Amino acid sequence: MNTLESLITSKTRLKLLLKFFSNTHTKSYLRSLSEEFGESTNSVRVELNRLSEAGFLESSPRGNTIVYKANKNHPLFPEISGIVSKHLGLDGIIDQVVNKLGDLKQACVVGDYAKGKDTGLIDLVLVGNIDQVYLQKLVLKAETLIHRKIRTLTLQEEELESFEGQLNLIESIILYSRV
Repeated sequence: MNTLESLITSKTRLKLLLKFFSNTHTKSYLRSLSEEFGESTNSVRVELNRLSEAGFLESSPRGNTIVYKANKNHPLFPEISGIVSKHLGLDGIIDQVVNKLGDLKQACVVGDYAKGKDTGLIDLVLVGNIDQVYLQKLVLKAETLIHRKIRTLTLQEEELESFEGQLNLIESIILYSRV
C-alpha cells in the first residue's frame, strides 16, 4: 500500500485531494466528481463538506450547482500541494528529467494528471532543443523511481502555439518555464 493511502484512509478524500491539489486550476462539482470517481454522490458530498469545513476547499454557487476548488490561501496549501506532487511522482520528473535536459524552455504535464486523475500514465510536454536519446534514458530512470509511465511530446518553441489548444495548456501543470 502506498504511504499516502496509509495516511489518508478515505479513498474518496484522497481522490479529492489529488484532484484539487495537483492542479490549482481544477474546479468541479458534486455530480461530476461522483461520476468520475465511480462513487455515490453521498460519499463524495460528505468528503467535500469535510474538506470545505476545514478550509482546504472553497465552494461557490454556479446556477443550481456548487463548484469546488482548492483554497490557495489556506496555510497548509503549499505543503498539501507538495505532498500530492510527491505522491504523483511529479517531483521525480523534475529531478530526473527536467533539471537534466539542456536547452529546455518549458515542461508541463497535460492530460489526466493535469486534471488530477492518477491513471499511471503521465503526459509530459517538453519545449526546446532536446536530445531524444538522452531524454529516453532519463524517462526510463524516472519511470523506475516513480512507478508510473511517462509519455513525452517534444516541441520546438515555434510549434508550441499550434498545439496549444489540442494539449489544453491552459489547464496544464507547469513544471518548468523559461518562456
